[in-house]
Amino acid sequence: MWSISCPISSSISNSDFLREHARRLLRHARDGDTSASMPVLRRLLATKLTRAERLADLHATRADLQLKHLLAMLAAELGYASWDACKLDIDGQPHAVIDRYRLDAGAFNDFEKNWFANEAEALDWQRVHGGYIVRYGEQAVAILKRE
Repeated sequence: MWSISCPISSSISNSDFLREHARRLLRHARDGDTSASMPVLRRLLATKLTRAERLADLHATRADLQLKHLLAMLAAELGYASWDACKLDIDGQPHAVIDRYRLDAGAFNDFEKNWFANEAEALDWQRVHGGYIVRYGEQAVAILKRE
């Protein structure tokens, strides 16, 4: 059976991790490589935190993006009204709240992963097989580590 506890430990605070992740995303957004920049720009556009109304417009002005835009995007994705509100609260939350971003950053790369279309399917699978569940948007992933 696979362990249902988080297979990684973190000594860094949630807010510090999010700041570092936002820096990484900013580098990707500004990158000339479209495959690196477009996913970040799509997420930023979806949060409606910039003046750009179209992806092409945002792509054309991506060099003007600042860290504050990516921090605001992460805060919005986490359900906060602003980065200021997020940083006041996020360190009091369990590390699991930001596991999606840890997954993006490669923190779980040493483990086998099973992807599911939604969290309900992942939880059903977990009841039988185990695994640590990470929600990823509408999807979920079971991180697999032997007990």
